[in-house]
Amino acid sequence: MKEYETVWEIFNQCANNQMRDVFIDEVCTEDPEQFVLDKFKGKEVTCEKSVLPDGSLVFDIVTSGIRQRYTFTEI
Repeated sequence: MKEYETVWEIFNQCANNQMRDVFIDEVCTEDPEQFVLDKFKGKEVTCEKSVLPDGSLVFDIVTSGIRQRYTFTEI
């Protein structure tokens, strides 16, 4: 099983407020995409995956009208 550092960002919807909630954690998983989908299980989710040049995986998510981002960097 691979180990990742994850950064979960929840973007603020309020006008003129650029702050966001940021949570950092370590996760063991073989499938980061399935980890993200399981996190939002039972909710309507759109998810776009991209791979950064350093190999980090970025999932841009919209659920319940809230924009979020999960970044996985292998440790």
